[in-house]
Amino acid sequence: MKAVQDMRCDRKDMLLYAVTDRAWVGSQTLFEQVECALKGGATCVQLREKELSDDEFLREALEMKKLCQKYGVPFIINDNVKVAVACGADGIHVGQHDMQAKNVRAYVPENMILGVSTQTVEQAVLAEKNGADYLGVGAVFATATKPDADVVPLDTLKAISRAVSIPVVAIGGICRENVLRLSGMGVGGIALVSAILGCDDIERECRLLRALSEEMVSA
Repeated sequence: MKAVQDMRCDRKDMLLYAVTDRAWVGSQTLFEQVECALKGGATCVQLREKELSDDEFLREALEMKKLCQKYGVPFIINDNVKVAVACGADGIHVGQHDMQAKNVRAYVPENMILGVSTQTVEQAVLAEKNGADYLGVGAVFATATKPDADVVPLDTLKAISRAVSIPVVAIGGICRENVLRLSGMGVGGIALVSAILGCDDIERECRLLRALSEEMVSA
């Protein structure tokens, strides 16, 4: 299984993981925001849509997939397995309250990346056992994007990274001021929403965050 997982998910693709959120759409469209992030060095894009119908989600996903292919980065769909399969996304990401990882793995194509949100070592180990290719762990800091999210202590983040062999991506409240606090935690990258989409100059901010993430990973 590990060899197959390694082929599906390249650790370097998790370095700067951009997650979309329509709440941060302003003068630019979501598509334009994502392209700016890709120009600035985002290594992965997750399309997260909780309000769109499946048809609307699929139409948007097909456009975003083409954009990500243009920049050579993995395109991940949040939660909606049917849309992920229909658009031929590179991956699907599910939470603890979505479809279980083992059921997702049985449903999607063998080469599709599977990401799972976890907050404990037990959840992380089980997710890897059930076919996850990477883990999203958080919130590592308090976040306005999900104010009700529990904060995962950094000691737990480090323990999760040590307990699994697949990449761990830290998410939640991460910004340029605190990225380096994650140094030595064993994580393979950072996932961000508002720290990218909420910026006036998304491309410039991503260049800074990419450099900080590289420094964090190599520390």
